[in-house]
Amino acid sequence: MCTFVQIVKNLQLNLKLKMTHEEIAQILDTAAIEAAPVSQMAEKEKITLEDAYKIQQLSIGRRLMRGEHITGFKLGFTSKAKMEQMGVHDLIWGFLTDQMEIKSGEEIALKQWIHPRAEPEIAFRVSQDFPDRKLTLKELPEYLDKMATAIEVIDSRYENFKFSLEDVIADNCSSTGYAIGKWHDLETDISNLDIVLKINDNTIQQGKTSAILGNPLQPVVELSRLASIANIAVKKGYVILAGAATAAEYLKSEQKIEAEVEHLGNVYFKTVVSDKHF
Repeated sequence: MCTFVQIVKNLQLNLKLKMTHEEIAQILDTAAIEAAPVSQMAEKEKITLEDAYKIQQLSIGRRLMRGEHITGFKLGFTSKAKMEQMGVHDLIWGFLTDQMEIKSGEEIALKQWIHPRAEPEIAFRVSQDFPDRKLTLKELPEYLDKMATAIEVIDSRYENFKFSLEDVIADNCSSTGYAIGKWHDLETDISNLDIVLKINDNTIQQGKTSAILGNPLQPVVELSRLASIANIAVKKGYVILAGAATAAEYLKSEQKIEAEVEHLGNVYFKTVVSDKHF
């Protein structure tokens, strides 16, 4: 017959204490550094949406302590179809840093990532700090001055690229890398441009910019609202990736990855031989 002390010890052995936000942020940060996937944690650790964004900021804080600096934001779930698929009614956002930047034409070794994918996007450049409120579409030309074709590389730190909404937000919305083409003066009528993703000069994905919330500028409006609520600064010089217009494509070694947007030209980078298999 078990004594009370034995029962308590057994309970202690079986009880898994909830991890702190900092511990989860460290796990995700280490997974990114070591390119080693981890299990989903949101359900097990009872992570809420609010918790997820706190973890995201702690994870970014670790990057900043290593000397990285924030260069802007990426936006996700910027299509109605994706929102419906995930059962949400708002977009999500994550941070970009200088270490994520890929120069146009650069060669990249895939071994630094786990299971990377590429998406064609439009990038905007912030010309002056956003005010602490939601902007309107009409106001955006006062705060944005340039736009360009972009590629975002996403790479979930979770096993099998599977995650819940809270998981992906905590993981900085899978932010990993981005490449930006030549900057062009901002235009406001950009809701029906052709956008394609090519691999080795073959078109793999194609769509219209209208897939990005009906207008790629609309996600920037929503970012101004969300940033104001979260007390996050959107500063002059920052880059904003407006979200994907097509599905993402897995990356493999020895590929040329290229995005092209009507009137905005293209941007590309190349992947080199890696000792990892995807």
